[in-house]
Amino acid sequence: MSRRKVAVLMGSASDRDRMAPAAETLARYGIEADVRVMSAHRTPAAVAEFAASARDAGYGAIICGAGLAAHLAGAVAAHTTLPVIGVPLSGGALNGVDALYSTVQMPKGIPVATVAIDGAMNAALLAVQILAVDDAELAAELERHRAEMVPPPA
Repeated sequence: MSRRKVAVLMGSASDRDRMAPAAETLARYGIEADVRVMSAHRTPAAVAEFAASARDAGYGAIICGAGLAAHLAGAVAAHTTLPVIGVPLSGGALNGVDALYSTVQMPKGIPVATVAIDGAMNAALLAVQILAVDDAELAAELERHRAEMVPPPA
């Protein structure tokens, strides 16, 4: 049985609205979302400590949303071997393209799965898919969700 707890981290409290779809989507699948504000720049020690202890705390994956320099996902990935999913957030002069590049350009050996700018819902679905690798119940729920998305015949 998979671990049914996922951390949803964001670099700033102002990111809550854009990251809310992650927690909502996880809840739909019965997965506990632990939502926290943690900054790679303002609270780096807390980020490192959280990431390093996440596996022992029962997390199955970590979703990180951040804008601009968007270092949160990379800082988390540096301290854990759990799957880390980065959500680049829109904002600033480049409207999230800078965050996308920052999140996706990780050095070899420290991967971060990256979804679209403001793609918190897809980040949660990716986390569910990861947890479903060894959880048949979650896999069946994903199949049902996919079937619901198919439009009826014309």
